[in-house]
Formats: sequence, C-alpha cells, structure tokens
Amino acid sequence: MSYLIKPAGYKALLNLSQTEMGIKKIKDFFQQNLSSELRLRRVTAPLFVLKGMGINDDLNGTERAVTFPIKDLDDSKAEIVHSLAKWKRLTLADYNIEEGYGIYTDMNAIRSDEELGNLHSLYVDQWDWERVMSPKERNIEFLKEIVRRIYAAMVRTEYLVYEMFPQIRPSLPQQIHFIHSEDLLQKYPTFTPKEREDAIAKEYGAVFIIGIGCQLSNGQKHDGRAPDYDDWSTVAENGQVGLNGDLLVWDDVLNRSMELSSMGIRVDKEALLRQLKACNAEEKKELYFHKRLLSGELPQSIGGGIGQSRLCMFYLRKAHIGEIQASIWPEEMRQEARAAGMLLI
Repeated sequence: MSYLIKPAGYKALLNLSQTEMGIKKIKDFFQQNLSSELRLRRVTAPLFVLKGMGINDDLNGTERAVTFPIKDLDDSKAEIVHSLAKWKRLTLADYNIEEGYGIYTDMNAIRSDEELGNLHSLYVDQWDWERVMSPKERNIEFLKEIVRRIYAAMVRTEYLVYEMFPQIRPSLPQQIHFIHSEDLLQKYPTFTPKEREDAIAKEYGAVFIIGIGCQLSNGQKHDGRAPDYDDWSTVAENGQVGLNGDLLVWDDVLNRSMELSSMGIRVDKEALLRQLKACNAEEKKELYFHKRLLSGELPQSIGGGIGQSRLCMFYLRKAHIGEIQASIWPEEMRQEARAAGMLLI
C-alpha cells in the first residue's frame, strides 16, 4: 500500500528552477568526488539484461522484474534491471580493471512492486559502483574505510549546497557511526528494524549498519539480501557475521531515517556456496554469472549503490522524492501532497 508522510508546516525552501539547478550541481559534484575517493572511472550500463542468466539482481528475492520479449531474438525475454551489482563485477573482469581501481555508472531501474511514498518510487536512479580488491582486504576494517571515503564525499557535497543556497544549513556530522545489526538489536530489543534505524540515526545523525541479511539472535534478519552479491555470512570482528551494510542519515524534514546507500564486500566462492545453500537457491549455480564466479573468472570486489534522487532530496530538504524526479503517483497522493506543500513533478 502507498503511504504519504505530511510534515506539519512543510514549505519547500527552493522553487522549481532552483531545485533543478541544485540537482544538477549535486549530481555533478558528488560523482566527481566519488570517482576521486575510490579511484573509479565511468562506464556505460545497460537498462535491461537477458532473463535467465543470473545477471539481474534479486534484491530481497520477492520483487518482480519488468520483462518484455525481443522480436529479433525469437521472443527471448529481457528484464529491466533492478540494480547492477552482478553486471558490474562481470564488467570489472571483462575490462581487466586493476586492483585498487573500479567503475561507476548511472543506474536507472523500474521497480513495479515498490510501495509508493515519500521515499519510494517506481523509478530508481542511483550511482552503482564496484572496485577490485585483494583477498587480504576481505575484512570489516576495509569495508569501514570505503564507507568513510564515501561519507566524506557526502559531507563535502552538503557544504557545496550550503554555498549555493545559504538557507539550507549543513546537518551531517563530520564522522559516521558504525554499528552491527546484532548490537543494534540488543540496544533496542523491543523495536522493529525500522524503529531501530530511526532511533540510531536520530542519535548519531549518520550511521552505517553492518550485517544486513544475516540472521540475528532473535531468529530474524534486520533486512533481506539476495545470496549472490553481498557477503552477509562471513564471520567478521568479535565473531559477528557480515561484510556489508546500509548507510543511513537522519532527515529532519520527515523526522525519520533515510537510507542513502547499500554496499558491501561481494561474495567469494565459499560465501556464494554457503549463502545459496542457506537460501535454498543452489540451482543458481548453473547460471552464467554464478558459473563464472565459481570458476574463478571474476575478481574479488566491493561495491554498492547510492541513491541519486534520495541524495538530492536530503540535501535540498524536500519532503517527497517526487519533488526531485518525474514518476507515476496515485492521483490521490498527488492531490494530498500538493495540499501539504509538496509539488510532485
């Protein structure tokens, strides 16, 4: 079901012209900083991939991909990408990217099963990035170092926005806080995962939650993850599990946490086999991507996605993602949003 958060007394700080100008500046500046911080070069990415090759991402495993037949390929089915986690790793191999370097791209997707609201749209746009790493970097400290570099680019971008629009004052802390999803559960044992995210993000302003997809002590997962890209099963520091996580910030406009990025060290052969078995998905071993990984053709890597519209929404202090991007919304939501000061594009 769709939802609409209506912040009391909300009034957009920028008009449409200023908003479009801000979006352009933010996107240009942030991707340059991201490229510099992680030593990434831009590549061109597909909007769709062939169905049945294991290249498209399953996300939580329940989302249906938008599909269509290709006339010139005997009506073989193509799928609109959900994200490019596995495609990027194939590209690292095919482009022979060196260790310590990587790629980034503009990823555009359609997620038809999305619950529409202030933070969720049918249209998804993000920077997808992937970097070659060495086996010795397969640890939690390396993950944290990459997170800190990305967060540093986010902080610099917020100051750029402040220089452009002085009425938008910076709110991000200088440092990001790290916490494992199990420690977060112990800190707030009676809260739902979303309530835990809100509480920790409000306390620290910016937080990276480690171990998304692993089973916690209460028998549940903080959130779902497909078994074939992020490594959420390797034992890391203090015996805790997972080499991946989500980056969240506290959004004062909506008075809740906002996830801006999901990232992680990717599965190696052992983690892939372990996670496919845990998810009863061992049949995927026969798919194109999985065969190449299991045969040792793909490099070890770390990667993730950073939401473009969400990042702009946060920086420009917008209450609805539809104030940043053009998409389809229920007509009732459009009317309610307009009455609450949110003009959906």
